[in-house]
Amino acid sequence: MQSRPLLMYLLRRLATYVLTIFGSFTVAFIFFRMMPGNPLGALITTMRQQYSYTIPDADKMIEEYERLLGINGNWFEQYVRYVSNVVLRFDLGPSLTAFPTHAQVLIFQALPWTIGLLGISVILAWFIGLVLGGIVGWRRNFPGSELITTLAIGFSQIPQYFVALLLIFLFAYTLLWFPARGAYPATMQPGLTLTFLLGLLRHSFLPALSIVVVSVSGWLISTRSLMISILGEDYLLFADAKGLRPGYIFSRYALRNALLPQLTGLAISLGFIMNGAFLVEYIFTYPGIGTLFINAIGILDYNTVQGIVLISIVAVLTANLLLDLLLPLVDPRIRLGG
Repeated sequence: MQSRPLLMYLLRRLATYVLTIFGSFTVAFIFFRMMPGNPLGALITTMRQQYSYTIPDADKMIEEYERLLGINGNWFEQYVRYVSNVVLRFDLGPSLTAFPTHAQVLIFQALPWTIGLLGISVILAWFIGLVLGGIVGWRRNFPGSELITTLAIGFSQIPQYFVALLLIFLFAYTLLWFPARGAYPATMQPGLTLTFLLGLLRHSFLPALSIVVVSVSGWLISTRSLMISILGEDYLLFADAKGLRPGYIFSRYALRNALLPQLTGLAISLGFIMNGAFLVEYIFTYPGIGTLFINAIGILDYNTVQGIVLISIVAVLTANLLLDLLLPLVDPRIRLGG
């Protein structure tokens, strides 16, 4: 009998997952179609202005390219055609950015760069913020704790792109310690060689630091609050009464209990990995999803933009769905229908 409430809970979550994907994507589809301008018309106008080149039968050419790109017909026809292609063949359509290459090819080429940069940065920021926040909360009366907390609150209000610009000015243009753009030296071919990996790390340091500096602050503040909220718990007083060392109580009891909510936050952050630091990637000309997305918006590349938005929506909702499916394992009230 206890399995029925759990089954209904899972079915509700799965139904919400599917409906939210379709609803979010539909809103995004309509939004991009409402943007002013015609991508092909703008491209031909640019060619005429820059190269003084007149294209014969330009209107017919635009119609043919609209058909190839799937942006001909009214919005409803475009929507039905696009959804059917995505669902049946996972075909996002040709990209105007690199025609006739399809948008999914460009996205999956850029995706590993974004996952590598943001994934490592988010996990590193989470770990540093967890440890520092735990120490600051545990020793909240220590004079340095107040200073660290104040600095963290200040840094948490600074946009990542602003930190990126400051780091470029300081370390790339003033001190000349790190490169200001790219993911690896332009003279190198990507490969699993020590020289390439060192160049990759050197180029990725400033973008990663831009993300870590701001993200650490948020994790530090939230962990500090969690730590302070559990300091008066009975199990900590009992551990102290047993004569256990303060460092042991901190690591084995206090920090471990503050860890559980932060793991949930980490999972959500990883789900939002596609949406974070787009501007940071673009500022550093990093070949990730952010640079591809901003370039695609600049020329109204509908297929590429919609593909990135769709994958971002699926990533975020999948992370939330996995958390919802794991909740019954740790919360008996859900299993019992409470």
